[in-house]
Amino acid sequence: MRTEKTLKLAVQYASDITDVPTRPQFRRWVKAALMQPAEIVLRLVNKAEGRELNKQFRGKDYATNVLTFVYDDTQPLTGDIVLCAPVVGAEAQQQNKDLLAHYAHLTVHGVLHLQGYDHTEDAEAAEMEQLETHILAKLGYPDPYAERL
Repeated sequence: MRTEKTLKLAVQYASDITDVPTRPQFRRWVKAALMQPAEIVLRLVNKAEGRELNKQFRGKDYATNVLTFVYDDTQPLTGDIVLCAPVVGAEAQQQNKDLLAHYAHLTVHGVLHLQGYDHTEDAEAAEMEQLETHILAKLGYPDPYAERL
């Protein structure tokens, strides 16, 4: 019997950046990467909030593109994904990437982190990148790692 992957997703817009994906776009990307039932809050933040969260939880004093917070031992899987809109936009521009494709990639990346994937070791990173690339291809987006070749 197939288990239906149910999703409760709340998208919070807490940034003054207006060129961001819609709730239906985020929902589509999250569902594509989700392999189990989950309750997720996805929050778009400004640089100040992104920097504060990164400093408080990772000890790094700068705003980063995506942060994932997993609430262990919960059923369904529960967590928060924070995307820093100004950082995502700047990265897309610097890397000559389509803004929506970059948001899709970072959303998928965050959802995979929620499910236990990591990239601290080379083998883990290769597995996670391959899975991201596969999911993004199914969504119609190019390989986000292709520029490294």
